Amino acid sequence: MRITDIQRCEVRPGRLVEWTLSPATVEAASGLPEDSRPPAYIQESHLRTARCVREEGLFVPTWLGTAFDLPGPVDLGVLEEALLGWTLRHETLRSGFRWAGDELRRFTLDAGAVSLRREVIGDFTDDGALARHLQDRFDVTADALRWPNLIYTAVVRDDCTSVYLAFDHSNVDAYSIQALPAEIHELYTAGTEGRSGAKRPPAASYVDFCELERADADRIDGGHAIVARWREFIRRCDGTLPRFPVDLGLEPGGGLPAQKMMCEPLVDAAAAAAFESYCRPFGGSLVGVLAATSLIVQELGGQPVYRTVVPFHTRVKSRWSDSVGWYVGGAPIEVPAAPDLPGALRTVRAQLQAARPLARMPLARVLDLLGTDFRPASPDLYSIVSFVDTRAVTGSERWAELKAYGLIRVSYGDQVCAWVQRLHEGLWFASRYPDTDVAYKNMRLYVERLRDLIMSTVS
Repeated sequence: MRITDIQRCEVRPGRLVEWTLSPATVEAASGLPEDSRPPAYIQESHLRTARCVREEGLFVPTWLGTAFDLPGPVDLGVLEEALLGWTLRHETLRSGFRWAGDELRRFTLDAGAVSLRREVIGDFTDDGALARHLQDRFDVTADALRWPNLIYTAVVRDDCTSVYLAFDHSNVDAYSIQALPAEIHELYTAGTEGRSGAKRPPAASYVDFCELERADADRIDGGHAIVARWREFIRRCDGTLPRFPVDLGLEPGGGLPAQKMMCEPLVDAAAAAAFESYCRPFGGSLVGVLAATSLIVQELGGQPVYRTVVPFHTRVKSRWSDSVGWYVGGAPIEVPAAPDLPGALRTVRAQLQAARPLARMPLARVLDLLGTDFRPASPDLYSIVSFVDTRAVTGSERWAELKAYGLIRVSYGDQVCAWVQRLHEGLWFASRYPDTDVAYKNMRLYVERLRDLIMSTVS
């Protein structure tokens, strides 16, 4: 599922229909008592950051979404049942937060209290106008500081229907989005065939995971080895978390810049397989992408050490594998300048092996213990370079046929977030970065050098 934005996901004209949680559902939520299960640290950090940035006068949308096609004429009633059934499987989607002073308090609806409202918005004949409408609607509805913060839409045509779903990041991660098309297709097909018994049972609850993870995180104190490791890492980053170490053309003390999206294929399937084979003795393509990045940014930025935070999923137990939620942590690594790719591969492998356990401890908890707060300055705590092999995701072999995309909202930010994905067709690159001429030039150089280094492993 290629990561992109709403403008690049093959939006086509048609009749727009949308579903939101019904007024009855919203009314029921308003009178709910507090759910004792707390937010995850990553949720709380996200919401506090959104509130802080909003109070500074800047609206920064943070939704994630997915787009995919349902071939043939659509039965909107059956699609609605599929969307509702999928929603009810995942408790986090009917759970939200209220502010009580400076505290976040959770509330959670019973599944029986949740229903959808369908509305026909109208016919769109221009794809650009439709994309703009969808983005504007998602910005308002899938907003971190409101509830509900999700919206489902469909663009209906005679030959196929395109489905676009958006959620604030507090409830979903990339894996949640990647699993969506196959799950909705399965539920929709079962509905059209009258197989109501094929509905999936409830998945493990991310709300339960939040409670367990937070209880575990609250057991550590400032003297814990994980906290000491982060303290030293931040010290070597000059007292902050790492930025992408190339010139982005930003003025010190300037306002939060607008961002741009860059996305394109890197190499084809054969080259991706060759790269994986080359990197396998060192741990695989993740190690390879990070090693290549360390060489490139040292070449472009002149830094003697590449420091970054590597995102890892926290679905460490199989019970969470089908659960929708934000199961992501970060691990700090430091890669000194290496003479060549094999040298960088060896260093990255050792760094990841040592650092990966740190990803299970929420960084927001560590920062609290350090007495350090980086949240107000930027919606992104740090820059990332992520690698994910998506080929094992159910239904991934049909993503190209079904025009399936993972959607990222690109708005404002002073960091670089880059994603490299292994698809059945090859490697795909996507990034959001500050919208400056200098940043564009250096990101283009980064992508071209990354492609060159990957191709250098192809014999």
